[in-house]
Amino acid sequence: MTRSEFQPFVMEWMMSKWENVVDVNLSESGVHPMTLTELLELGGQDLGSVGDVLINYPQANGTVELREAIAALYQGATPDNVLVTVGAAEANFLALTTLLEPGDEAVIMLPNYMQVWGIAKNHGFKVRECHLSEDQGWAPDLAGLEAAAASKTKLIAVCNPNNPTGRIMTGSEMDAVVAVAERTGAWLLADEVYRGAERETDEDTPSFYGRYDKVLAQGSMSKAYGLPGLRVGWSVGPAKTLDDMWARHEYTTIATTALSNHLTALALSESLRPKILARTRRYIRDGFPVPEEWMKSHGDLFQLVPPQAAAIAFVRYRIDINSSELVERLRDEKSVFIIPGDHFGVDGHLRISYGLPHDYLRDGLDRIHEMLVELEPARA
Repeated sequence: MTRSEFQPFVMEWMMSKWENVVDVNLSESGVHPMTLTELLELGGQDLGSVGDVLINYPQANGTVELREAIAALYQGATPDNVLVTVGAAEANFLALTTLLEPGDEAVIMLPNYMQVWGIAKNHGFKVRECHLSEDQGWAPDLAGLEAAAASKTKLIAVCNPNNPTGRIMTGSEMDAVVAVAERTGAWLLADEVYRGAERETDEDTPSFYGRYDKVLAQGSMSKAYGLPGLRVGWSVGPAKTLDDMWARHEYTTIATTALSNHLTALALSESLRPKILARTRRYIRDGFPVPEEWMKSHGDLFQLVPPQAAAIAFVRYRIDINSSELVERLRDEKSVFIIPGDHFGVDGHLRISYGLPHDYLRDGLDRIHEMLVELEPARA
């Protein structure tokens, strides 16, 4: 048996190399991060309040306090339905390697955060793809999902709100996805890290959790909360399945840090969480008009379906150049970094972050404009 070629996670690999090197980083998909002082002050505390946190191993699946706070976000969930992980990235890895075996089939909705796709490829799982339709405002192709999912399908992966498009599924679309999972008996892996980062409403996006008995709902502090450096994520699902994932968690990271457990429980507390989400939505709502007006100033060069959530715009451009090539030139010649559409399997697009301070955002967009002027002869 020969070992298949490793599939790198090209987007995260590129971000790891360059996001802290360029002058302007517009590649992130969350809002401008909080400082520790800002988090504590928003919660009515000061730096002294964390001085007594014991820097020891915490409960490996997450402290009871933290799992209670997470469970409260999902109707019907208890702390036993929560596994705390090192980011949603570990939650996704544990889910796939627990639920699937080589040769099993997974259906993945694209465009999507490509980690699940890459894990599946690297572990010998068979991947079938279904797609969101740009012509339909990035709505899911439910007929395509129905056709892709078969009796051999063991898992269906969706992202809602979607990365990179910011599209939120309607209730009827969610019901249709669940119906396909029920028909095939497949697990439904729902990446929900943008719940709470809605641009057009103050209502949280509904979770898939509770709609079907074989759902794993993945969450994180990185996107809707502006706290990516805590490196805390979670999976919410059936207790027995989470125990199986926990057993594998002992082989990967063992636990998140004690300080991260403490600070995340604070951030998700009933009193503080609404304040943090209000901050997030303020960044998203104040930030979006900046790239929106910038794109309009370029005539018909860009086409955008306005995102309903998240701090990212997934923009189609009309220049005859591959998206990775364009991003590399922007990075090398203008020291501004964005994400190419082909990292999501959709070339001819760019993912641009806008949940940032306006001066910083405008500086990056000005640099992109300079490159566009130079590329004007290649206008498609």
